[in-house]
Amino acid sequence: MADSFVYKASLAIIPRLYLGLSRILFISCRLKVGGKEHLDMVVRQGGGIATFWHYSILYIFYHLRSFPAAVMVSASKDGEYIARLARLLGHIPVRGSSNQRGVAGLKHLLREVRAGKNAGIVADGSQGPARKAQAGSILLASMSGRPILPMAWAASRYKAFRSWDLTVFPLPFCTIFFQYGEPLSVPKGIRGDEVEIYRLELEHRLNRVYETAWQRVGRRPHDRPLND
Repeated sequence: MADSFVYKASLAIIPRLYLGLSRILFISCRLKVGGKEHLDMVVRQGGGIATFWHYSILYIFYHLRSFPAAVMVSASKDGEYIARLARLLGHIPVRGSSNQRGVAGLKHLLREVRAGKNAGIVADGSQGPARKAQAGSILLASMSGRPILPMAWAASRYKAFRSWDLTVFPLPFCTIFFQYGEPLSVPKGIRGDEVEIYRLELEHRLNRVYETAWQRVGRRPHDRPLND
């Protein structure tokens, strides 16, 4: 019972505390953007599906606060912190992942998109493997008719956590480069081998914008060892 109380109290405090502190930090950073024409194209078309690698999640919800979306968040207890943070930033958290409630979560996202909302999906899921695209974005794009907008960001100075994806957090007064990629349209009703073809294409585009973002801040990709 004590553990339950501590968990509930932390859910009420930690996301709000993080948001307040991170806003101050992010304001100190210099933001540069590449590929904004791709974002503008998707906005003109009525919205789309923002897709990104998991390493980028601590900044990306903040960056996209002007484009609120229904976002897939892990159904785990730890995922509730991210869900509450997303809600504080104006997004609509949809609980699900590749391992828990994934199909139900995808159906919920589809309802939100058909109601006129943007969507957001972590391409490599809640448990990875890192920078290997899963099929969720492809299926949602096929069912909804909305384009997928790949995106990535990099920071000139950052902290990488010891998580499976080496989650990145930008440090104060750094330069953040945010790169949008070419939108990917997916035909309706695809299945089987066709899904795999588009999944591989999405993975390629995500890794291309990822590499571009890190090049633009003059750093090696965050998951590449120094002796590589």
